[in-house]
Amino acid sequence: MADSNTIRLRVFSLNCWGIRYLSKHCRERYAMIGELLNREEHDIVLLQEVWSEKDFLCLKRKLSSTHPHSHYFKSGVIGSGMATFSRHRIHDAFLYRYSLNGYPYMAHHGDWFGGKAVGMVKLNIGRLAAHVYVTHLHAEYCREKDSYLPHRVVQAWELQQFIRHTSSGADLVILAGDLNLHPQDLGNRLLRTYTGLRDSYTETAKFDGCEDGITFIADNPFINPKELCPFEKGIRIDYILYKGSGRVSIQCESLSTTKGSVPDHPFPYSDHEALSAELQLQTLTQQAGGDETRGEQDCAAGKLAELVDIVTEARTEVKVGLYCAERMRYTAARTGVMGMALLLLELAIAAVPWLALGADQPFPRASFYLLGVLCFAILITTFLLYIFYTMEVKALQGAEDQMRLAVGSLQERLRGFPLAQPLNPLCRPLDRQDPCPLEPEE
Repeated sequence: MADSNTIRLRVFSLNCWGIRYLSKHCRERYAMIGELLNREEHDIVLLQEVWSEKDFLCLKRKLSSTHPHSHYFKSGVIGSGMATFSRHRIHDAFLYRYSLNGYPYMAHHGDWFGGKAVGMVKLNIGRLAAHVYVTHLHAEYCREKDSYLPHRVVQAWELQQFIRHTSSGADLVILAGDLNLHPQDLGNRLLRTYTGLRDSYTETAKFDGCEDGITFIADNPFINPKELCPFEKGIRIDYILYKGSGRVSIQCESLSTTKGSVPDHPFPYSDHEALSAELQLQTLTQQAGGDETRGEQDCAAGKLAELVDIVTEARTEVKVGLYCAERMRYTAARTGVMGMALLLLELAIAAVPWLALGADQPFPRASFYLLGVLCFAILITTFLLYIFYTMEVKALQGAEDQMRLAVGSLQERLRGFPLAQPLNPLCRPLDRQDPCPLEPEE
């Protein structure tokens, strides 16, 4: 601590890849993670893919002396996989589950069963109120034909909404996790532009880690290089994001990542690299007052215009997903009608021998029962699919309606700025330190 107004905060984030009986060397890697966290003594630890609560409880026992406060977020069939450990007391916790999270019949991907969500804990760091978020968005399995893109865009939209509406009154906000988004992906731009969160990798004064900050590297022995095509070296999809407030200024002093295999161990901590950020919190004693200058107005107008474009792009992507979901629902309904027609036809054929009195003809019972089972299987499957696609359509329609309202509101605010002068090209970058002008009015 440099002075009474300065606090240094160390934040750790890791996707643990902790699928019991499927992930390689799971028990040994959790032991290594526990040793690392005990040794480094971070202030806040945010973990993803801790799929087994037994593994969480094991880590909790190991970290009881260094991180006495913890919370495990439960969701879905196998859990959200998210856990938080802290040196500071956790006063409150809340979980929001995303409305869209893949497809249940894509069992080999497994995202739907995980119940992806965003978890929030409230901490007091000295006299500062901190809202800390951890999340894990839907994975991208194919860059060229990404059928999950609308779902991930909706998740990013719901994530930024959740953060904006729950961070009111917070002195600092921290978000960490596996976003499964490249730095310039639509969901990433939507999240950071709307919330004003800053990327620790681009903001840090000192970086020590993998080239270009990648966290899913090709050199990791747990990764199949084919998963990274066309990115030969790897991708950056894990983040620590942060922002301050009118009371607190935040700077990222340093950021580091692990670099594959751990010294004195035959394998790394996970298939992802861990991130460790050191943040410097400076309590502000005075706030600058006075009227907005023309340059600040131009800068705010430029941000509003940019946000209108981003939300419009997101809305277009959601509309594409909505069109596909409606077509799949129609296909399920049509297939169900065909199954029902086939069942009625079979019953009609079966009734012929009963109506033909005196006709002694053999009845193919085995074929009748097999065809009946097939018809019922078609009806049940298509009925369940119709329900699922209806839920997907409703969720996409809801997100599209929210985006439409947001675009209208942003355009109305944009019209309120004077247009006499062109936008100032020298205005400060989007993720500046002071509170984002795009925050909703209280």
